[in-house]
Amino acid sequence: MSPYHHLCVFTRDTPPHMDYLGRCDPPRRVSFFIWIICVLLFFSFSAPSYFVLPCQHRMAGGVKKPVNIFRLQDLGEPKEIFNWRLWFAVFSFGLLGAARGVDEGLISGAFNSKHFQGTINYSSYTEVKQANIKANVSSMVQLGSVGGALIAFLICDRIGRIWATRQLCLLWVLGIVIFMGAKGNLSAIYAGRFIVGLGVGQTPVVGPVYIAEIAPASVRGLCTCIFTGFVYLGIVLAYFTNYGCQVNLGDTTAARWEVPTILYLIFAVLIFTLSLFQYESPRYLIKQGQHKMAVHVMARLRNLSPEHNYVTQEISAITSSRLEEMDAAVGSGWMGILKEAFTVPTNLYRVCLTICAQILSQWSAAGSITLYAPDLFNILGITGTDRTLRVTAVFGIVKLTAAVVCALFLVDFIGRKRSLLIGITLQAVSMIYVAVSHPAVPELGIQEGYLLSPSQSGLSKGAIAMIYISGFGWALGWNSMQYLLTAELFPLRIRAFCTSLAMSFHFANQYGNTRAVPNMLLQLELGGISPKGTFWSVAIVTIPGAVWVFFIVLETAGRSLESMDSLFSLPWYKIGRYGKRNADLSDLNRLRLAKKMSLSERP
Repeated sequence: MSPYHHLCVFTRDTPPHMDYLGRCDPPRRVSFFIWIICVLLFFSFSAPSYFVLPCQHRMAGGVKKPVNIFRLQDLGEPKEIFNWRLWFAVFSFGLLGAARGVDEGLISGAFNSKHFQGTINYSSYTEVKQANIKANVSSMVQLGSVGGALIAFLICDRIGRIWATRQLCLLWVLGIVIFMGAKGNLSAIYAGRFIVGLGVGQTPVVGPVYIAEIAPASVRGLCTCIFTGFVYLGIVLAYFTNYGCQVNLGDTTAARWEVPTILYLIFAVLIFTLSLFQYESPRYLIKQGQHKMAVHVMARLRNLSPEHNYVTQEISAITSSRLEEMDAAVGSGWMGILKEAFTVPTNLYRVCLTICAQILSQWSAAGSITLYAPDLFNILGITGTDRTLRVTAVFGIVKLTAAVVCALFLVDFIGRKRSLLIGITLQAVSMIYVAVSHPAVPELGIQEGYLLSPSQSGLSKGAIAMIYISGFGWALGWNSMQYLLTAELFPLRIRAFCTSLAMSFHFANQYGNTRAVPNMLLQLELGGISPKGTFWSVAIVTIPGAVWVFFIVLETAGRSLESMDSLFSLPWYKIGRYGKRNADLSDLNRLRLAKKMSLSERP
């Protein structure tokens, strides 16, 4: 018996004003649904405008006008800085995002392979034990990623961003080799996926931090979102590889799950090879006292001479910021970093902001929807392995499209905050719809070849469309911003540590959610809360997340990394709403004062 047979359904015999239990008037549902939409849209579009000041020039904080990535020459910056070396470096480290995507897209399809299940004698276990095994295998990477994220800052600060990338690729390969050679041994499967996680957990620290440190402020959002885009490229490739192997290799051969798993090795080797052609981050070099090398690398990335005014100003700003950090440091060594992160109020605000963002984003459960997409689409009425994998593959394309739209047209144009609120709104509306009008029927998963009635088919298609919209909103909002904000908010001295800390919360909560979802989907009598209850729990988390973002998250678009401190000069309860406006006014006053002093010094 399917664990999902108890879901709420609408049947032909159900009175038009009642559901199958005789409750919940549909017009009231619609009214409630519309009310939620209006509230969330209000939060999205009444967020503090990105266009706070009418200035159209570069100020202390960075580029203040909207960025059209197809007309970068209009930004008033040297056109040489947008060159192939910059994009090649961004591409090389953006590929680290594929590490996340490949695993999220592959493991559920591989696990559902009859051959893989046969190697671990899956059918011999009870229904609850099966759910636990599937949850353990799927979530073991997330558990390992917690450790990977925690050690990432030590590795990044000790051996640099480049060598950190190379060692995580080696960990990745080692884990996959153990996983593929397990021969049905569950302990070996768990160990292999845990080691993969140690590598994967470092990717959202190393990748976004490196990209944020080398990208010009005007396109930092675009560049960092390329990492997110590659997450979805990995997901799409994994989904379609699963689908292609299912169709062409059959479901009973080892090649069905082993061939897709090779994708891990392909990306690991590719990323390792590309790292051989990259230079260390100029900001890391300055932190290590290698000033001359930092100037050389910065000039190379900007495609300008080391004496060019743009390069000297950028290096000077980084050096000055580094010296200010050292002067204000509350101690040396790791204890000094800990004290600076947790005893300096502005830094503590940033730490709390990024940790809360990780918790709220992960318990919106979009990652689990990606991971268990084939199972969820089956619950919503998609029958047949081939058809389920095909619909899942389209889901990956939807997310990839959203990530591209966010990177190209939103994150540096309307800003981080509005993009995030629009994405959360789409997620909330979608989950509420699925929870309120769940279309699954008892016969699904029990009667082979069962056909939905016309009314049930319409509800099923609507719910599937909402899952797509939810994925679009996730890629547009939380999933793009959780990496970008974490990578760009912190001062250089504590950036790697705070990013590692935030990402450890990211993976810990992702592990908890991924581990919980298969059990949450079980029937009530088996200890679950049913799929309907699962969707409601997701919606309940998502809506407060939008309110939190509106009041707490601040806009960072267009500001250099060295000017972020000015955003946090207000009391903590005002930063989210007014921090950017206050920083922009301070920058404008500083610019006017400098101009006035320059004029007064003229003969």
